[in-house]
Amino acid sequence: MRIAILLIITLFLASCGPTYVRGSEEPELDEYAMSTGLDKKDLEKLLDENMNSMMSSAVIAEWKKESPPPIVAIFPIANETSEHVSNELSALLSDIETRMINGGMAQVVSREKQDALIQEVRKQQGGAFDSSQGAVYGRQLGAKFFITGKVYDTSERTEDEKRVQYYLFMQIIDVETGLVRWQNKAELTKGIL
Repeated sequence: MRIAILLIITLFLASCGPTYVRGSEEPELDEYAMSTGLDKKDLEKLLDENMNSMMSSAVIAEWKKESPPPIVAIFPIANETSEHVSNELSALLSDIETRMINGGMAQVVSREKQDALIQEVRKQQGGAFDSSQGAVYGRQLGAKFFITGKVYDTSERTEDEKRVQYYLFMQIIDVETGLVRWQNKAELTKGIL
């Protein structure tokens, strides 16, 4: 009898704990917001909106006419938010790189080569990545253009509600002239009601 009671208590306590699932077991798992912070779905939405704008831009139309296509470097996306999303932003860089390569509109400098160059420049200059040095980095990589961006947030709160707005700006910059050849802003809002 005592063992049966212990078994029932154990089963009851086990049923009260969290249940772990995979996305393949719960298809809607990525659909729901779990916080007002940036998540994978948010970043994908912001990136898709920017990439759609980029693909229909005049500069991409020019690139499609060039043979061979221009060499492009994809530089870090600056995180100007209070969110800890460095890894997620790095994944976005790989998404951009993949779309550019698979779309055939540009030759893309390897991220590993870029990282090595930036580390060398940091050693020489004693500082962190400086986007104002993009033209220098781009020339050293052999790139004609670089793609970069910044993510920002604004937050408002009342006693019972919270709203956070996120903005992902992306741009294509001509390495030689420093001119911005394309720029777009994608935005989204999350909240607690």
